[in-house]
This record gives sequence, C-alpha cells and structure tokens, in this order.
Amino acid sequence: MIQIFGNIKPPVTNNKYFTGTEGSGLFLFLSNLFKLAGTIGGIVMLVQIITAGYMYLSSEGDPKKAAQAWAKIWQSIVGLLIIAAAFIIAGLVEKFTGIKILNPEVYGPN
Repeated sequence: MIQIFGNIKPPVTNNKYFTGTEGSGLFLFLSNLFKLAGTIGGIVMLVQIITAGYMYLSSEGDPKKAAQAWAKIWQSIVGLLIIAAAFIIAGLVEKFTGIKILNPEVYGPN
C-alpha cells in the first residue's frame, strides 16, 4: 500500500494551543475566528482606502467624485479604528478583569 500523505499523528496535549481539556477546542476555534475576522476586516479596509485614493486621484477636479472619494476614505478610516478599538478593548478587559477574550483558557477537572 502506498502512503500519499505519510503518518497522521494525534495532537500533542502539552502544546499551549491545545490543552486537552474538554470543551477547549470550541473556545480556541472562536478565538481564532475572531482574530481571522479582524484580520480580514483590516485587509478589506486597507483595500478600500487604496481604491478611495485612486478614486480621488482620478476625479479630475469633479467636486462630486472628489467628495465621494473623501467619504469613502473617512468611512474606511473609521472602520479601521473600530476594528482596532475592539482588539484594544478586549486587551483592556483581559488586563483589568483577567477574562481572556482573545486567548481563552478552559480549566477542567484534573
């Protein structure tokens, strides 16, 4: 029999990302999902700022096109600030309360 993918090993239980506690996989998944959503949101906002800058450069003195471009630039900047503020607030909550939102830990029976 030919092995295409090689040997598959179970996850290491002493890894800091996999504690082996029952239910920790869900919290790890949600944490990674929130981080992924923030990253995708940041990339989308960056692309929006670039396209708005191009719209502004190609407005050719038309006040309506320039106003639309500036509105898009401001909306992109506000969106980026909201995403950054969400991560900052999550970090502050973790620092002051000890509740880890972005890197949750699940404690179970030992």
